[in-house]
Amino acid sequence: MFFEDIKPDTTIDIAPAVIEKDKMLSFAKLYDNIPLHTDDEYAKNTPFGKLIAPGVMSFMAVWAKYLEVDLFGDELIAGKSTKIEWYKPVFADDVLTGKAAVTNLIKRNPKNGLVELTIDAYNQHGELVLTDVTEAIVKCRPL
Repeated sequence: MFFEDIKPDTTIDIAPAVIEKDKMLSFAKLYDNIPLHTDDEYAKNTPFGKLIAPGVMSFMAVWAKYLEVDLFGDELIAGKSTKIEWYKPVFADDVLTGKAAVTNLIKRNPKNGLVELTIDAYNQHGELVLTDVTEAIVKCRPL
């Protein structure tokens, strides 16, 4: 989808992503190897009472489902930035769903524009667990 075809306030429902414990542990051991994510006994004595998923892993699980929508298609040039805020812990077996919305459009030059996309992700209880704001560079329609 070319930059000119993207409408402000476009929303996209994101399919559910299940946080599987084995994948959560594998991710944590590779990228965020702290006891809160990897040691059941340690986690029992924290305010959370059990292991929590690494925040980046929680986001990436939702992001992978968003990518299945392929909003920009071949017109995507690259990502520019992302900012994630976490509000609630995510646990093994949580089911995260999300909604993506186009929240800003800036034409940068005749060749491309910047699309700001905000993703809100919720757990199976309807609680907001994270918000991500990503900027993507998207091709403009050729002149």
